[in-house]
Amino acid sequence: MGVDGHQLLYTAAAVLLAVLLFTTLRTPVIRRNGMPLRKPPNTLPLAGNGILFLQARRKLFAWFVKCQRQFGYETFQVAVPTLPPGVVINDPRILDFVFKSEGALISKGSFVKGMLWDLFGHGIVNADGDIWRVQRKAGLAFLNTANIRILTDIALPKHLAEILVLLGTSADTKDKEVDLQAVFHELTSCIMGKMAYNMEMHADDDFTMAFDFASEKTTERFQNPLWPVTETVSGLFSRVGGAAELRRSLAIVKAFGRRIVSTAVADKQTHHGHPGSIGKDKERTSADKVEEVSGSLIHSLLESISDQDVVADAALNYLSAGRDTVAQALTWTFYMLMKNPRIVDKIRREVQQVLDKQGDGSQDIVPHLARLAPAAMPYTMATFYEGLRLFPPIPFEIKQVEADLLVLPDGTELVKGSLVIWCSWALNRSKETWGDDADEFRPERWLTESTDPAATSARLTSRSPSEFPVFHGGPRACLGKKMAESMAIQSMAAVAWSFDFRLVNPDEERVTRTSLTLPMEGGLPCYVQSRAFS
Repeated sequence: MGVDGHQLLYTAAAVLLAVLLFTTLRTPVIRRNGMPLRKPPNTLPLAGNGILFLQARRKLFAWFVKCQRQFGYETFQVAVPTLPPGVVINDPRILDFVFKSEGALISKGSFVKGMLWDLFGHGIVNADGDIWRVQRKAGLAFLNTANIRILTDIALPKHLAEILVLLGTSADTKDKEVDLQAVFHELTSCIMGKMAYNMEMHADDDFTMAFDFASEKTTERFQNPLWPVTETVSGLFSRVGGAAELRRSLAIVKAFGRRIVSTAVADKQTHHGHPGSIGKDKERTSADKVEEVSGSLIHSLLESISDQDVVADAALNYLSAGRDTVAQALTWTFYMLMKNPRIVDKIRREVQQVLDKQGDGSQDIVPHLARLAPAAMPYTMATFYEGLRLFPPIPFEIKQVEADLLVLPDGTELVKGSLVIWCSWALNRSKETWGDDADEFRPERWLTESTDPAATSARLTSRSPSEFPVFHGGPRACLGKKMAESMAIQSMAAVAWSFDFRLVNPDEERVTRTSLTLPMEGGLPCYVQSRAFS
């Protein structure tokens, strides 16, 4: 390295040191009842906790769990250079306060919006205020009771039957590996594409690959305090990978959003307006009913929002929320089912109860898919919730204080711009909330009376959103909760009833890929075998 190279290194080091000193000196001490908040062990004088945030995602989650075990429900301060001052909350009581304070006191804030802007734009995931309310209203219209009924009774059984055929074909081929994550992603892509946008969508298209890459790079921004610099430098010196690939991926994602909008506009013009929800004419076929509600989300957005770029952002946000999270939740749940065959047996016994009530003696589940409802299958629901608990699709959340001074219920004082952070991955492993067996996959914790599904009096317990924040809470509570539950229970019951699965590498721990959600790294490779019914 020449003299110029050394000078460049020294200059960069000096600039970095200056940034660390500046941010350290200007970061206020956060206090609770007059006393400074505690900080995690190994917090460095200048770098704070910044180095920890550069770790692989699974290691970062493990660090949050370790902190939760050490601090319990106590709020503690984290410090990352170049970021606003922040606290991590672990107490359900405080999280409940945060949920209920969203709006004037706490919001997404400029920090999070800046990170997510390139990918989510004005979409509901990244929006506050009026533009958020308009999109939420459109989502509520799409997820009305009539539409959910058509989903569970007609659309989902149709696509699920196709998935069962696909898995059956693979089962007929000896030692053929199946990626179960890809299978579930295909199912949710087809359903969301048809129901929300009246479009044919698949899990292996260019959009999906581009979105996954963009999500990965966007997530890295939260772990890299110098991301604006590193992305700029990467873009200047390389046309492949990094920032260049991110730009290409974002272009594909945005183009897909515009295509959703243009397709809906053309469809509306062709049909002289969207017919809306179904009428009461009993002569209509099942296909007619699905067709009438198909695309209702995008049409509702177009009717509410005049700016088509905003509509495109909203459509992409809802697509990710509706298909990725459910597919990933199913993937992690089946991973745990393959490691816990006793739970599979209990789910099958519950399915058998549903089939026995039909009185035809058949073991063919396809004609009865619509009857596999959450209310009829408490143990299967408990298993789904347990999968969500240990593998929350949105494992990490950040909000920003909007009030000049916000005092949390424990007395912690936060000035405007401060960050409020919680890690659902860690909260859902809290022994204070879930008991000493919090790390175990045990669906029975969700049942009030019996661990035996043959005992029909068993009921699902309820947990507050702040204890189980998978579906968020307050004004931003998940709109698609009932839809997700219906899709998951039908899928789990049908697939577990019809097939046996074995992990390709049973001794290899599956981990999460870097993403805003929780996809499984490398998918879920397994062997599938059709069950033999006597």
